[in-house]
Amino acid sequence: MGRIDYFHDPDAPQANSIVPSTTAAVRDGRGRLLMIHKIDNDKWALPGGGMDLGESIADAAVREVAEETGLSVEITGLVGIYTDPGHVMAYDDGEVRQQFSVCFHARPTGGTLREDGTETKAAKWVEPADIDGLTIHPSMRRRIDDALRGDPTPQIN
Repeated sequence: MGRIDYFHDPDAPQANSIVPSTTAAVRDGRGRLLMIHKIDNDKWALPGGGMDLGESIADAAVREVAEETGLSVEITGLVGIYTDPGHVMAYDDGEVRQQFSVCFHARPTGGTLREDGTETKAAKWVEPADIDGLTIHPSMRRRIDDALRGDPTPQIN
């Protein structure tokens, strides 16, 4: 399913849904950040996705990282809560979703890195210095920058 992200665009369609979602800023022992290249918007991002009924938001983050990258992770903290109503995502089926994402810090605990081929066309460890060379949506870039800054106080916006 295709997706168009609108970020503070006056021509954006009106949101008609909101889905709690999550992302995880997974750092390895060398300080690299786990990134995925998404199929739906052709941009690089932190692994993540929507929360399912019957799971916690932290469990959703762990599940989504495993589904999209093949890695098991442990949640180690909270980066922030991102609910900017100026960021909406329009899907091919008519859904226009307002952003509502909780971003966690996490560390890998096992698994083998791979892309899933359904949602991600690539998954890799990225040196923080190389992030500027990737195409990243501004909303995602804010989460990445917040995670790399390492501020112990979660960001709320």
